[in-house]
Amino acid sequence: MPLRVELLRFVLAGVLGLAVDVGVLYGALALGLDWFSGRAISFICAVWTTWQFNRRYTFAPSKKLSVWQEWWRYLSAMLLGGAVNYVIYSVVVIALPDIPLLPFISVAAGSLSAMAVNFISAKYLVFRRSS
Repeated sequence: MPLRVELLRFVLAGVLGLAVDVGVLYGALALGLDWFSGRAISFICAVWTTWQFNRRYTFAPSKKLSVWQEWWRYLSAMLLGGAVNYVIYSVVVIALPDIPLLPFISVAAGSLSAMAVNFISAKYLVFRRSS
């Protein structure tokens, strides 16, 4: 598959993941969780969602790994981008006033900042093709 098609599909997976991330975060905040533990939960939900999309439509599942091995490899690979994401998210949450769109703005800023790291990790660490 051409790189630009993979990138486009990865971005679509990211948009889907962003929607899940923001939705779960709003729910967690409504249930009384704080900004940081709520985000940890929403991040895991978003990673699971993007993994499902990416393995079906972007990169194709690994033929050498079981589904659970692939999931754990994907989650592990996303943790580097997740660290970048969480730092930017935290800066935005701390720096901006508490406004109704703050969950969306902070999650989007973090997600955008980590997108390149996550694409490289997914393509070359999780779904790499053996030649």
